[in-house]
Amino acid sequence: MEDAIKKAARDLADSTYAIALTGAGMSTESGIPDFRGPSGVWTKNPERERRAYRSYEKFLEDPKEYWKERLTTPSVLGNLEASKPNKGHYALAELETLGVLKCVITQNVDALHEKAGNRNLLEYHGNSLKLRCISCSARFPRDQFDLTALLNEDRLPPRCPKCDGVIKSDGVAFGEPIPSYVAQRSMEEAEKCDLMLICGTSAVVYPFASLPRLARHRGKAVIIEVNAEPTPLTQEGISNYLIQGKTGEILPKIVEEIKKLR
Repeated sequence: MEDAIKKAARDLADSTYAIALTGAGMSTESGIPDFRGPSGVWTKNPERERRAYRSYEKFLEDPKEYWKERLTTPSVLGNLEASKPNKGHYALAELETLGVLKCVITQNVDALHEKAGNRNLLEYHGNSLKLRCISCSARFPRDQFDLTALLNEDRLPPRCPKCDGVIKSDGVAFGEPIPSYVAQRSMEEAEKCDLMLICGTSAVVYPFASLPRLARHRGKAVIIEVNAEPTPLTQEGISNYLIQGKTGEILPKIVEEIKKLR
């Protein structure tokens, strides 16, 4: 593993436009469960997964009932507002500060990359601490709205202060289109990069899963996986190599090796 870490450090240091793709495996070390792992949310509770698949359809049919259920049912991911970044998040933020990493594209909705300090960040599936207008796409901090008061006063759903459109959670539900700006920027980043660092994701959920394949087939990007187990990216030869282990342990070591090269 140490040789692979040194190789990754050299590849990153030699790159001109490196980006990172991250998934649920980045945040398990912060106490946030993944979805499809052995102890994943959907693995342990298939009914919650079935309900999640119906969430966007329910919102479109009845936004008021969608919000009532959302405000009276505990989150499957726990209290994300209290969650803190782990060493892996801070390592990616430091790579950005060092000028090595140009962009992070994350599937995670937990806001931990933002908390850690990443600024050039694309939240592919949204951010659970934000809300979004479905009419004008404006995004707002969740605490800008007193959702409990709206529930108690029977004034749901919340309305956009800019256009009076209906507000939903910013998290992208199953069947909901990825916001066009995020989808377009993510494709541009994947096409532009000459190195892609894939951390804590098997990249099997589309359209996010198309990004490493786009980088592989349209460009000359070196693709490095940091994952707990081999993934379809490993098996299909999409990635150049896999560093197997926890992102919170491996990424800080890569940062330290890069510093030695400078």
